[in-house]
Amino acid sequence: MNNSNPILGALAGLGLCFVLIAQAHEPSAPLAAYGRLPTLEDVSLSPDGTRVAFVKTTDDSRALHIVELTGKFLGGVRVGNTKLRQVFWQDNDRVLAVVSTTRLPPFGFSGATREWFQVVRYTISKNSIQPIEFDVGSEQTFNVLTGSPAVREVDGKSVLLLPGYYVGGGRVLPAMFSFGGDYGRPRIIARGNEPITDWLLDGAGRIAAQFEYDDSKKTWIIRTRRDDRLATIAKGEAPLDPPELVGFDASGEHAIVEFLQDDEPVWRPIALKDGTLGDALDHGAALHNVITDPRNGRIIGGVLNRDDLEYVFFDNELQAHWNAILRAFPKDIVRLASHSADFSKVILEVFGPENGYSYAYFDWYTHQALVLGPRYADVKQTAEIRKITYSAADGMAISGFLTLPRDLSPHKLPLIVLPHGGPAAKDTQRFDWWAQALADQGYAVLQPNFRGSNVSRKFVEAGYGEWGRKMQTDLSDGVQYLAKEGVIDSSRVCIVGASYGGYAALAGVTLQSGIYRCAVSVAGPSDLPRMRRWTLQNRLGITTRYWNRFWGVAERDDDALKAISPVAHLDGISAPILLIHGRDDTVVPYEQSEVMLNALKQANKQVEMVTLKHEDHWLSSSETRLQMLQATVAFLRAQNPPD
Repeated sequence: MNNSNPILGALAGLGLCFVLIAQAHEPSAPLAAYGRLPTLEDVSLSPDGTRVAFVKTTDDSRALHIVELTGKFLGGVRVGNTKLRQVFWQDNDRVLAVVSTTRLPPFGFSGATREWFQVVRYTISKNSIQPIEFDVGSEQTFNVLTGSPAVREVDGKSVLLLPGYYVGGGRVLPAMFSFGGDYGRPRIIARGNEPITDWLLDGAGRIAAQFEYDDSKKTWIIRTRRDDRLATIAKGEAPLDPPELVGFDASGEHAIVEFLQDDEPVWRPIALKDGTLGDALDHGAALHNVITDPRNGRIIGGVLNRDDLEYVFFDNELQAHWNAILRAFPKDIVRLASHSADFSKVILEVFGPENGYSYAYFDWYTHQALVLGPRYADVKQTAEIRKITYSAADGMAISGFLTLPRDLSPHKLPLIVLPHGGPAAKDTQRFDWWAQALADQGYAVLQPNFRGSNVSRKFVEAGYGEWGRKMQTDLSDGVQYLAKEGVIDSSRVCIVGASYGGYAALAGVTLQSGIYRCAVSVAGPSDLPRMRRWTLQNRLGITTRYWNRFWGVAERDDDALKAISPVAHLDGISAPILLIHGRDDTVVPYEQSEVMLNALKQANKQVEMVTLKHEDHWLSSSETRLQMLQATVAFLRAQNPPD
């Protein structure tokens, strides 16, 4: 592996360096090494592949840096406590950052506190930073980003396209804004008639297709451009699963739309010229995520929905590029982080026994492979992660991952069950700071992809109606399997989780008994009827219907929800519970933990609660993320000592 590229000098000058993680035993890392935000984040290549932007954190100080691959430092800005969500390049001179704040809606909106996203621009040549304003001057708009930014090159100049909001007919509705040239006042190039609207933008930055969903009628419409106007080419009904605009085909002449057919996702092309809807394609719909060419929105590949996040590319040359990357990092799990416009240079996340969890760089033309630096600088060694598969009580195969503490024999270990959030998400064999931190404390950590996890469409559907039921026993079946294998001590098991995982932790000691010695719920729902009322009050229609599927209810059935609500089943609790919740949570309201705390106290149960001030649902702050981890570990060590 070549390490002579000047980029290493530039990064080393900022406290980063080429790192190969040693195999010899080293002392365990302090909790702060895992709990604080990563040392290195959001590493992004410029379109021409000559410059790199990245966020570096030292203690509590965060800053955005821009360097050339030659080693020259170009500029930067302090991030501070700003919740920075994404860094990407507008062109070779402009770096854009998506940031968010938790606050009440701006004037014209209704509902509770939400997370609001905005875009700021850093211009290297001017060493200046300023917010992107959505003000078109002629009508009311809001400086709020509502979806993914897009960049197109038109007449030799980059054009920034951002979805936002405008006010029309007394309603706040989506619009697509175009920022051209030096980004003076933008113009609106498309207006949505429904709150749920999406667009596809062609290589010239024009609207090629528009999707709208009427949540009250449960109907959808797809329009494509004909004679410089949008005409309806397809429409239908969908209570919960409307079609989705995916991107363009390789020619750019068809929009690709994902439909559900016989409960399976299929891709169908729509001809932009005449709106003809083609037959289902024989590839694509199995992709978990798609990769599009940022210059024109054409689909070039994606990620297969498998545990190891396997990448595939439709173009043979691009696939050859990716295969060369895998050969350069043969022992690592590799994830694409950023790439130049022509895909000849890429930034990667790599995770494995040699390189730990790091950012890496690969140049296709020189086949130069470099490790740029660790994502967590103070984590010198990582714990082993094993893939496992076991059978649930009804015979369904459940996959998962077992993280094992270093230097301990995998025999009669204490166990932490760590179910993921979602629940329609999944765990993979990648670095997980929470699981690694717990393993470093001496615990085995089980992360099962229980039914309802996003392993496949059918596997997600297997979770419908099983919230608190088979989704829950899938976890305890994993405990039983590991105990039978002799890996863990079944009398030394606790359950910990966040969001849905927090619910599962509470359900593990209320709806079940005798399995877990303790439970830690981070932002977990506890009172499902109350949760359902909250989503309805905040007009989260699709969210409510999503919950209804997993909860197994059709209408306002409080009795059915009480049957799986932890707060309604306190009598059988014998295990201590720790509740942790952020005050600014806009996904699972803080009151869900307050209600559980009060109910447990009234029932004389052993409970503690930690409030994370100014923290959201995603543990975005370094200080409160560490506070959560420290409180969790202290509680686990008291209730289930690893020694």
